[in-house]
Amino acid sequence: MANAGEVTALLKAWSAGGGDALGELEVLVHRELRQMARRLLEGERSGHGWQATDLINESYLRLIGWRGVEWQNRAHFYATAAQMMRRVLVDAARARQSAKRGAGAETVPIDSVRVAAPDPDDEVIALEEALDELAAIALRASQVVELRFFGGFSVAETAEALDVSVRTVMNDWNTARAWLRRRLTCKRSDEQ
Repeated sequence: MANAGEVTALLKAWSAGGGDALGELEVLVHRELRQMARRLLEGERSGHGWQATDLINESYLRLIGWRGVEWQNRAHFYATAAQMMRRVLVDAARARQSAKRGAGAETVPIDSVRVAAPDPDDEVIALEEALDELAAIALRASQVVELRFFGGFSVAETAEALDVSVRTVMNDWNTARAWLRRRLTCKRSDEQ
């Protein structure tokens, strides 16, 4: 991982309007962002069309578009980057879903319709909604999920990024996984 102090200093300089800081920051964190994107895309369904570079670029454009962000530290940046990557993929899933709901649709007799497996895009969107709910009640636990699941960070890397102990990360990870499992199971039950 990039040096925490150096990343934090560049983030603060960027927040303060230092134009050179953004370029230096990009060089410093690019490798880690690429690793995050690769790990995230490995968990995605095939045929999504995303490459790690595309995901980083789209996320980066969204990040630099934010004005007035008070970057606290490296953990804040990586958690936000992981969240941004997740949102890019969720937006893409929503767009695919929207296209499926009638764009160029043809009439099909009801007798020829087969029941299909759950749509992966539905699952991505359900997870997004559940993580938003979790963030409202347990922000650090949701950050742990974003860094571990979406960012692909190890427990030790997550602890370092969030500046907490490994034990705290494990507790948050276990709590978040149990909460998400219950939430997503209830949501599926409600939809059936």
